[in-house]
Amino acid sequence: MSSDPVIIVGGGLAGLACARQLQQADVPFLLLEASDGLGGRVRTDVVDGFLLDRGFQVLLSAYPECREVLDYDALNLGYFREGARVRVEGEFHEVADPFKRPESTWKTLRAPIGGMSDKLRIGTMRTRLAGESLEDVFSRPESTTEAHLRDAGFSDEMIDRFFRRFFGGIFLESGLTTSSRMFEFVFRMFSLGPACLPDKGMGALARQLAAGLPETSIRTGVEVGSVRDDGVTTVSGDTIAGRAVVVATEGRGAAKLLPEVADPGYRGVTCFYYAAERAPLEDPILLLGDPAEGPIQNMCFPSQVAAGYAPDGKTLASVSVLEETVSERGGDVQSAVESQLRSWFGDETDGWKLLRRYDVEYALPHQDPPALEPASREVKVRDGVYVCGDHRETASLQGALVSGRRAAEAVVSEVRG
Repeated sequence: MSSDPVIIVGGGLAGLACARQLQQADVPFLLLEASDGLGGRVRTDVVDGFLLDRGFQVLLSAYPECREVLDYDALNLGYFREGARVRVEGEFHEVADPFKRPESTWKTLRAPIGGMSDKLRIGTMRTRLAGESLEDVFSRPESTTEAHLRDAGFSDEMIDRFFRRFFGGIFLESGLTTSSRMFEFVFRMFSLGPACLPDKGMGALARQLAAGLPETSIRTGVEVGSVRDDGVTTVSGDTIAGRAVVVATEGRGAAKLLPEVADPGYRGVTCFYYAAERAPLEDPILLLGDPAEGPIQNMCFPSQVAAGYAPDGKTLASVSVLEETVSERGGDVQSAVESQLRSWFGDETDGWKLLRRYDVEYALPHQDPPALEPASREVKVRDGVYVCGDHRETASLQGALVSGRRAAEAVVSEVRG
């Protein structure tokens, strides 16, 4: 048997999950990351004492793979208030899960966001999905999310005022063309547990996964230019031998290295972070914008969810705008965002300081049908070469971790066989 390590190309969550699994199986590995740090799209920067995730993200606490591999207690999670406040006709109206927040039932029923029958249908869907397995969800016929919602009997008002805004921010597209399987998967996760943020930022997930790995098995600042079944060649011309290679980059990068892998296409998002003296609301809840008022898809105050996101006595505001909205509007999106914020909270936003703008081009792989057919794509490309990432599973933290584990299991089977 070769004494060369398994080479993992990419140090995002999928690559780290793969490394973790190989280490548990006592299979030597060498992880190569092109950037200056680990985490891929799940990294956190520190700016003026504030923690800025590279694009607004949340951890859905019910993700089964996350529960399996992450130490939630050590992450010191802060939880969003379940539900959202939706902007309609110049006011915010709260929509919440009456099963989890019965005190908000009356507000939810009165909100001008769909009729009574819509809200009853949401309750019925929640009960059904919470009682099903993931296998049930991913075995059903696949359509777009919008077609699925219309088939379920939801009104145009409910689809446009709630689903298009809430899930549009998750899927990073307002047309709701994402697979109905992905919609049901995410809806089920929200039904089973709240969304949350680690106190030290989303980058803490990668740091925790990497903490138990040997430092000698990780190299950053090394970009791979080509892949063979017995190793890789870096863009600087170095050849590194390996008994197997796992390409754990995002999908577009994987397609460049492996002709057998199709580029999934990506959706992008722009995120603005502002420093404020205080939050104009106390609740750690997501706010959904009205497209008739401006470009904001959603916003929140991460430091209201997890205090570590801001220095003492300060507040962090996060605003997300879909890439499609930025492209449609053109011009100065920042000015439009700040004008919309002022219409929501008054002139106190004039004192907010822009900390950083992130234009995340490759935020989420496309998940339009038949993206999840099958739900889990083959990780073995050819003998000695494997691929993993959220483009091989659900486009989620769950998908990244699952695909990394599956790739490692396949590698272990091959090197030991």
